[in-house]
Amino acid sequence: MAEGLGNEIPKVLVSGDTIDAVKQSAALTLLKLIRTSPDVIHMGEWASRVVHLLNDQHMGVVTAAVSLIECLVKKHPDEYKGCVQLAVSRLSRIVTSSYTDLQDYTYYFVPAPWLSVKLLRLLQNYPPPEDPSIRTRLTDCLETILNKAQEPPKSKKVQHSNAKNSVLFEAIYLIIHMDSDPNLLVRACNQLGQFLQHRETNLRYLALESMCLLATSEFSHEAVKKHLETVILALKTERDVSVRQRAVDLLYAMCDRTNAEEIVGEMLAYLETADYSIREEMVLKVAILAEKYAVDYSWYVDIILNLIRIAGDFVSEEVWYRVIQIVINRDDVQGYAAKTVFEALQAPACHENMVKVGGYILGEFGNLIAGDPRSSPSVQLELLHSKFHLCSAATRGLLLSTYVKFANLFPEIKAQIQEVFSGNNQSQNADVEIQQRAIEYLRLTSVASTDVLATVLEEMPPFPERESSILAKLKKKKPEAIEGGDIKPSQASKMPAAQISSLPLPTETESKPPEQQAADLLGLSTPATNPTPPSANSVLIDVFEATQAAGQTFKQNGIHTISADEGFNKFVFKNSGVLLENDMMQIGVKSEYKRNYGRLMVFYGNKTTFQIIGFNATVVTGGNLDTALHVQVQPVESVIENNGQLQQLINFECLTEFNEAPVLQVQFILSGNMHNFSIKLPVMLSKFSESTVMDSATFFQRWKQLNQNQQECQKIFKATQPIDKAAITQKLIGFGVGAIDSIDPNPDNYVAAAIIHTRAQQIGCLLRLEPNIQAEMYRLTVRSTKELASKAFCELLESQF
Repeated sequence: MAEGLGNEIPKVLVSGDTIDAVKQSAALTLLKLIRTSPDVIHMGEWASRVVHLLNDQHMGVVTAAVSLIECLVKKHPDEYKGCVQLAVSRLSRIVTSSYTDLQDYTYYFVPAPWLSVKLLRLLQNYPPPEDPSIRTRLTDCLETILNKAQEPPKSKKVQHSNAKNSVLFEAIYLIIHMDSDPNLLVRACNQLGQFLQHRETNLRYLALESMCLLATSEFSHEAVKKHLETVILALKTERDVSVRQRAVDLLYAMCDRTNAEEIVGEMLAYLETADYSIREEMVLKVAILAEKYAVDYSWYVDIILNLIRIAGDFVSEEVWYRVIQIVINRDDVQGYAAKTVFEALQAPACHENMVKVGGYILGEFGNLIAGDPRSSPSVQLELLHSKFHLCSAATRGLLLSTYVKFANLFPEIKAQIQEVFSGNNQSQNADVEIQQRAIEYLRLTSVASTDVLATVLEEMPPFPERESSILAKLKKKKPEAIEGGDIKPSQASKMPAAQISSLPLPTETESKPPEQQAADLLGLSTPATNPTPPSANSVLIDVFEATQAAGQTFKQNGIHTISADEGFNKFVFKNSGVLLENDMMQIGVKSEYKRNYGRLMVFYGNKTTFQIIGFNATVVTGGNLDTALHVQVQPVESVIENNGQLQQLINFECLTEFNEAPVLQVQFILSGNMHNFSIKLPVMLSKFSESTVMDSATFFQRWKQLNQNQQECQKIFKATQPIDKAAITQKLIGFGVGAIDSIDPNPDNYVAAAIIHTRAQQIGCLLRLEPNIQAEMYRLTVRSTKELASKAFCELLESQF
């Protein structure tokens, strides 16, 4: 039937002689056929005419056509991209109309809510419009919807509020998808904040869920954080477990270095009474946040031990493995960890995971607390052995390894330890692993000399720095889980699978160096990802957020070359997103900067059904970059499987100021053709800057000191978008300078100060932005001790206002 009707229905649909009711039925019939037999229906020649149904006078035809077009857009987005302009135009006519204008399609005083929702959802399949007029009109539509949400209800009936809120939430999802207008994002956040204490449970749930997405935007993250107390209250008082779950997700998403201790503390407190269905996920999230934002690692140790105490049954191996890795790698916390775990083991009821952590840490660092009579070697041995008979066979094996470590650390209790090994309970144990360990350890401590024993049982070497396996477990348990402020699940869920697929974790033997495998007597093994260079804070890598970036394609001598610079400017105020995307590949980055160091994780996604071979990615620096940036590029595999993904770590160190960008050169072979990509990496001088605060007198004193011509760069330019105070402030914060209030005599002006960190020196930088609202112009002045720094900041900011 699909084959027979597939060629006739499109003709009926676009024919000028077809009556409206038949057009509507034809659109819905065609939609059903495409869903059931997508390979049979080919729209090709009818594409443009179907799109123009959005201009039809009959609202029923338009409603059916939008459903059909959205289905077609998901399969062939390029063929139907003309629908964006028409959808925005139709949406504008609906939202600006009165409820009396569309009598037949007004539902409880809300004009055409179903069509509005469908149009908003259709627009989420495309990036923000590039045409300024279309983009302005769409922004006006979204602002109108947000404004109407503030108006008093025209009816007390639930149908009115449901229709009104359905349009509002879909508009907010579109705002989040676009992620380009700080003013809209902040307004959306404020609107959702009003719903957090609404009497309707569904609205509270949707508000929390939407704010989780807003928390991942650099523009609205600060606005979301203002609702921290309300979210914490919801976590404590909500009756519905699903709403409490969303509150936990939002706390996780809004967490950063400024509020980490408070959020982790509240989540720990709630964990004691949390529903069993969400405890394991909460444990993983608390462990991730504690590691990511730990400034003092003794706090991190306390948090993990509290996790084990409160919810030991839900603490997976990845969690306690990770705390041991960190303790072994950080000398400053080893003594504190030994003391704290020793005290925790003294509790009458002690979870087995606590025994495992205690056995491992005391076996390695028990000597650091052995000087205290209360934690002498014999006391440590007695305390651990008092838990021995209550533990599983695996934990008993670990404790036996701890005892043999004690024999090396504390020769004075070797005899006691050998008695344990030689006892019938161990040497003749039914479990072959325990029996073998007891016999071999007894023999080792009896015949080996002190030097040999010290060599065999020496302290564990540091583990290689690596991506946290806890985050990998969380993503496996809950694929949409994010690392606060990084990606948008709603956007990622709309992308093809190839764009959001993640690599399998390598096995332990792949990740552990041989010498560490041999020394791991206590059985600490954990799947790990590829090693990354050491850093003060472990970075938990997540998949990149899905935003669109365009590229230009050329063909020279049979070799396809793509040059993409447009994506570069999108990263002036953000650190993660997609650099380039076409029908072959998606390339995205996620970056982190600290003082004069930065690192980028680059993601290469193969979107085709064919294998990519001969893959190679290098970073090229030219001009002053050769002496301004030190670059380390991690090698990558030469093959990307179909719908697969590769990750590449690139480390940067800023040696001195610069105003150019390194170029990522990618080469690969696909279907016998060689392809070259040259892409500007979003590594800018502003990324190595840090905002600073000063009073008015200090600012203008330094401003006057920087009065030489080469120290100043000034630009006067036309505003490319409406001058909005809140948006300007958010952009300056995203740029890394941060506006200082009450400094300039003119309250409409913005001043900011920053310190640029380089290996050679710290460079002071002062900025003054003077908007002229009437003329729609800006004057931007940057002064710095280095001419190139002033020029770089001016060039980056000029195109952003």
